[in-house]
Amino acid sequence: MGKKINVALIGNPNTGKTSVFNQLTGLNQKVGNYPGVTVEKKEGSCKLPNGDKAHIVDLPGTYSLNATSPDEQIVTDLLLRKTKSDYPDVVLVVADIENLKRNLLLLTQIKDLNIPVILAVNMADVMQRKSISIDIKKMEEKLHTRVVLVSARKGTGIAELKQLIQDYRQLPTLSCVQFSQINPEYFEAIAKAYPEENLYRHWLNLSQISETKRIKSEPEDSAKYEFINQAELRRLQQKEVILRYLFINQLLKETYKKDVSSAKDLRSRLDRLLTHRVLGYVIFFLIMMLVFQSIYSWSSYPMDLIDSLFSQLSGWLKESLPEGSLTNLLAEGIVPGIGGIVIFVPQIAFLFFFISILEESGYLSRVVLLMDKIMRKFGLNGKSVVPLISGTACAIPAIMATRNIDDWKERLITILITPFTTCSARLPVYLIIIALVIPDQSFMGLNLQGLTLMALYLLGFLTAFFSGYLLNKILKRKSRTFFVTEMPAYKVPLLKNVGLTVWEKTKSFVVGAGKIILAISIVLWFLAAHGPGEKFRNAEENVKANYQNQMVNEDELSTAVASYKLRHSYIGIIGHAVEPVIRPLGYDWKIGIALVSSFAAREVFVGTLATVYSVGSENEETIKNRMTNEIDPVTGERIFNFPTGISLLLFYAFAMQCMSTLAIVKRETNSWKWPLAQLVFMSVFAYIVAMGAYQLLK
Repeated sequence: MGKKINVALIGNPNTGKTSVFNQLTGLNQKVGNYPGVTVEKKEGSCKLPNGDKAHIVDLPGTYSLNATSPDEQIVTDLLLRKTKSDYPDVVLVVADIENLKRNLLLLTQIKDLNIPVILAVNMADVMQRKSISIDIKKMEEKLHTRVVLVSARKGTGIAELKQLIQDYRQLPTLSCVQFSQINPEYFEAIAKAYPEENLYRHWLNLSQISETKRIKSEPEDSAKYEFINQAELRRLQQKEVILRYLFINQLLKETYKKDVSSAKDLRSRLDRLLTHRVLGYVIFFLIMMLVFQSIYSWSSYPMDLIDSLFSQLSGWLKESLPEGSLTNLLAEGIVPGIGGIVIFVPQIAFLFFFISILEESGYLSRVVLLMDKIMRKFGLNGKSVVPLISGTACAIPAIMATRNIDDWKERLITILITPFTTCSARLPVYLIIIALVIPDQSFMGLNLQGLTLMALYLLGFLTAFFSGYLLNKILKRKSRTFFVTEMPAYKVPLLKNVGLTVWEKTKSFVVGAGKIILAISIVLWFLAAHGPGEKFRNAEENVKANYQNQMVNEDELSTAVASYKLRHSYIGIIGHAVEPVIRPLGYDWKIGIALVSSFAAREVFVGTLATVYSVGSENEETIKNRMTNEIDPVTGERIFNFPTGISLLLFYAFAMQCMSTLAIVKRETNSWKWPLAQLVFMSVFAYIVAMGAYQLLK
């Protein structure tokens, strides 16, 4: 077996690059970050016909090698640094059958680096319907590379791609555009100064540098070529792009035919409807309402099953294992803590399922264009919509996604407001509180709990927009940028891609949250199962003394002892210490424990309550029932009543409560000033709003 072949998967955004990656790698994928940066890196392995393996890296979407954003810089850096471990043996460029003119610019640039290149023309299954024809043989001759018609949806052309990857050494590496003719004298001087280096690679290195660059040349040329200023570099880049498009236009004129009267009218009508200045928002609102209604309706059955199974598991562990600290740790700490997160897997999976469907179909791109009109009123660019929508999954990759925003002020504002959007970590908190305080009833055929969840998502977006408006007034910017996007063709979502997205996102949520919750559950159990002083050690005697003149059964006495011990445990002491601060919000000391611990990650709130309410419990009652029946000993009312529930929902809607997000903000802004300001503002704002809501509703 030969060495593993490095393959770089490159293409413009919305060309179906990820679909091709999924077809090549299947489930043999892993997600990480590029070394030194916080941009997501997808890589996988592919088995070739001869048994060898190809290591495939799915690079961020880019329009050219003239990088203008950190995402694009990653692509350029990889192709320019031969010493990198991921430096490609062969580049697979993915292009869209309907956007070849724009897509081929990138291919002609890569060809000038003399790297073996394969062109995969994706969405070939629409050729007949769109009356498109391509002269593949002539295109290959002009481009000096192999061209494969691919349908990632149907899997056609994938076998041919694997064969070409295997035989990459036989691919031609000739250039297809003589870019040096834009200024022959200038490039001759560069070639003379660096005879051992690829001319275009050196030119790209030179054009990526912002300050002046000295060129080592012969004495007679030094006066003319000693310094290259940035303005001249930009002019040469523009000439290069024009030259490449002249070549591409002529190429497509000879090899690409399309009947413009084909079924394009349907797409135009749909675009006019979905991006309409009034109907577009109504349709988007109705789709989101359907999504949230479905999340509640469809996921209730598996959630009830999971809740019951974890409750039974805790009871079974207590009955089957010998009494002791290990049994209590498992039954009262670890199992309830993890169960408090696993129960929300169905709803999170459904959320990602719908988001993936909307993205795969091409509708989400229309939403971005539609929302750009609103974003401009708040001083933002349409590109800011992408991080805000991505924030519904997680604020961390959403903040990373701001790297495609060129203007620093717009990027900073987007970073600061993105945590207001409702992420999947808030979802478990919302779901358990809504289930406790909002009746499971319908209004005009719509589930009230689903409407409440949708209202919280809308509240997050509205708060983000309002915050952006304020920041836009506070932070003065010197220039305005413009939003340019493309509308991909409408597609029937590919179930394989949807399934992989749901699997990866759900697994990432469960594994990421599970690690934190497992550690915190163990710590919380220890703090709840141990305590200082005589009151904790003599809990049973003290409780019996209080009940000595009353008739109580064994269960009531056991519950009273457990409650007494918890109150005087280490965690009870911590909870009571913070209780005076949170009492105006309607929270008791147990909720205070959950608030403190959930700063590690919002979803820990539910796991913490599950652990706290499980300590000392002998029955199999579910976490929801325990929280429902919790009574405030001071007022005699339910702890989780309507005012307290609304207060909690609003607190988590606005509070930061995520140290990982703070770390990412620090890294992206390269300063502690912005994340600390963000933490203080969001926490104070959340406290004031939650307190106001509770005081008005109680």
